[in-house]
Amino acid sequence: MPTTIPVISVVGKSDVGKTTLLIKLLPELKRRGYRVATVKHDTHGFDIDRPGKDTWRHAEAGADVVVISSPAKVAFIEKVAAELPLDAIAGRIQNVDLIITEGYKRGDKPKIEVHRKAVRGELLCTADELLAVATDEPLVIDAPCYDLDDAAGLVDLIEAKILAPAGRLRQP
Repeated sequence: MPTTIPVISVVGKSDVGKTTLLIKLLPELKRRGYRVATVKHDTHGFDIDRPGKDTWRHAEAGADVVVISSPAKVAFIEKVAAELPLDAIAGRIQNVDLIITEGYKRGDKPKIEVHRKAVRGELLCTADELLAVATDEPLVIDAPCYDLDDAAGLVDLIEAKILAPAGRLRQP
């Protein structure tokens, strides 16, 4: 039976830099030899099919699942009756060492919370939910804090706390 792929979530208030942090972590993970999947949680809904395109026309004609494939990538678009739980989505992802979500702040996965001084207020997560906090100010919290630009330090932590225990640590 395949090993479960570990999942961590990058969370934070609106406009604190979740995407910015995630796109700093990805090159560092790739440099170290990891295969990584990302899942973006969008509470407002999204649309990747443009009206008039063939895949949109397939869905409009009644297809429940539309797949577009090319030599370089493949995309599956599936209509669902209700939002899928993160574990159901993660269960469909294969051939990676780590799944990083952007969002799912109320989920049960270890979290890196992005915090900025300019966006005042309490953290969204409790210390027991946090893998770390990426911040631009000193915080007094019972969780490791990293500078917003310290992707290497955060990946060191991810390796030690998430990837090594899951048996997915890459050898240099």
